[in-house]
Parts: sequence; structure tokens; C-alpha cells
Amino acid sequence: MAMNIMVVDDSTLTRKAIRHMLAMTGIDVVELFEASNGREAINILAENHVDLVLADLNMPVMDGFELIYKMRGNEATRDIPVVIVSTESSVTGIERLLADGVKDYLHKPFKPEQFKEVIERTIGV
Repeated sequence: MAMNIMVVDDSTLTRKAIRHMLAMTGIDVVELFEASNGREAINILAENHVDLVLADLNMPVMDGFELIYKMRGNEATRDIPVVIVSTESSVTGIERLLADGVKDYLHKPFKPEQFKEVIERTIGV
């Protein structure tokens, strides 16, 4: 299944690592969008079709929490699967996001096998 994926993280290094791990999964990525914060992500979502969002929570300008709430509040983006990729360890915050429809959570740092498993589970491979 060919997919458009967006990686939202303020760390260039993390975005590069995720891009590399996506290539290792064998998932057919048609287009890979990158955003350094939630506001950039919202702008990309307004202009492009995205099948999966991989988002950090702790970012400047607009954090991942606000990004997810804005996505869920917009009919055009509410059903896009979101996987959190973050160092955030607040169980309450993570449980709230999962209850709000976030598909999964990857705690940084993670191993490529964990990444592949979460992505495949999220997209139903």
C-alpha cells in the first residue's frame, strides 16, 4: 500500500532517523512530508493528502497535543492515523491522547524493530 507520511518533530536529527527507519520497513512511501512544529504540520495537511502522521509532543510554536486536537477538530484530518514519537512519559497525557484517537505511542529512543512493529500495526499490514 503506497502512503503519504508526515513526520512532525522539531529535531532535524530525529526526522532524519525516522526517514531512515521508514525506508528500512519496506513501506511504500510515495511522499514524505516533514514539519518542525504543529503549525507547519497543519499547513501541510491543508495542502496535501497525508495517510499517516508521526508526531512529537514537545515542540515550539505548536506542540503535538495542540496539533492532534486541531486535527481531530477538522473533518478533513480527523481520521488520519497519528502515532506519537516522543520522550514524553506522562502516563496521563499519553492515555488521554490514546483515548482521543491516537493510534499508538513510541517512546524515544526506540529500536528499528519497535518502530516497524508500531507502523505496521497502525496501517494494518
